[in-house]
Amino acid sequence: MKKYIFSKIILLTNPKEINAKKLMLANAKLALQIEKGIKRAKELVIVDKELVFQNQEKENRAAELVIANKELAFQNQEKENRAAELVIANKELAFQNKEKENRAAELVIANKELVFQNQEKENRAAELLIANAELVFQNQEKENRAAELVIANKELAFQNQEKEKRAAELLRANKELEAFTYISSHDLQEPLRKIQIFSSRILLDEFVNLSTKGKHSFERIQNSASYMQALIDDLLAYSRTTVSQKAFEKRDLNKIVNEATAALKEELLQKNGTVEINAFCEANVIPFQFRQLLQSLISNSIKFCKAEKSPHIIIESNFISQKEALSCGLPLEMDYCHISVSDNGIGFDPIYKDKIFEIFQRLGTKEAYKGTGIGLTIVKKIVENHNGVITAIGELDKGTVFNIYIPNQQ
Repeated sequence: MKKYIFSKIILLTNPKEINAKKLMLANAKLALQIEKGIKRAKELVIVDKELVFQNQEKENRAAELVIANKELAFQNQEKENRAAELVIANKELAFQNKEKENRAAELVIANKELVFQNQEKENRAAELLIANAELVFQNQEKENRAAELVIANKELAFQNQEKEKRAAELLRANKELEAFTYISSHDLQEPLRKIQIFSSRILLDEFVNLSTKGKHSFERIQNSASYMQALIDDLLAYSRTTVSQKAFEKRDLNKIVNEATAALKEELLQKNGTVEINAFCEANVIPFQFRQLLQSLISNSIKFCKAEKSPHIIIESNFISQKEALSCGLPLEMDYCHISVSDNGIGFDPIYKDKIFEIFQRLGTKEAYKGTGIGLTIVKKIVENHNGVITAIGELDKGTVFNIYIPNQQ
């Protein structure tokens, strides 16, 4: 079957025609291929141009990429720097926040303080109003005081004039006192001594010739003369405490007490008296006056003791502070030396505690206890010369205590 078909084709077609047709077909294919080759060549030219362009672009991109990489590296470095700065800034911000909190806390306190200060200012303003009103009042008072001061100055001038007159009178009185002292110590004592001498001689030489009444009269003359002698001596002692110069010295009271006791040794022996001394203070005193003071008090204790008793006198001293002095009602705000002299004598009725220091005051009878009534007046005067205070405490038949307070500074 196959051989039949092939033979039929061969028979139908001439070999030349077949070759020409094949050649035409081949030429057509070749022309087509050439045309396609030309198109490919054109396309290849375009592709090559595109490739050149792309290569150029790539080079440009590469150059830009190098620049971009450098820029990126720079930016990364900048980012790292910014990051480091940010860390520092964060720390600074944290510190600033902490400071803000502290400032806020301080501001709260400051606000409270401001409120308090404003309140204080209002209070001060109110006080200032009061102070201004007070100042107006004080200025008015000052004007009143100034007017009073003018009057007071006139009064003071008058008083100074009066003081000058009194000073002149006091000078005359002192001269008169000196004259009295001289008369008392010389003119009065001279006839008194003669009375004592002549009456003693009469009693001694004419005793047997005198009647009983005469003897009694002469004894009374002698007693009166002795009393007058004691009175003159006491008045002289009192005048000396008034006009004597006040020369204060720091002295140990033990020594002054011993000197006063030694001066009364005979009187103590006569009455079998004892003096117990517990004096430890040092005091600013006028030595001879203070010795006279203690001697008067000891003598007073010996004198005013019952005959059946032996005088027992206790002298003590102690330091009193300014605070204690104020509580005791003492007049000066300073330290004091307190001296007490106590005895076992006849004492006195407490209603006479102030009267016993008055001149010529005697609480005992003249017959039982001799004296002029000046002794305790002299004691008080000496204490006053020392700017001190003296008090007496006593009961009948239970003794007496004299308390003396002398300022430590004179």
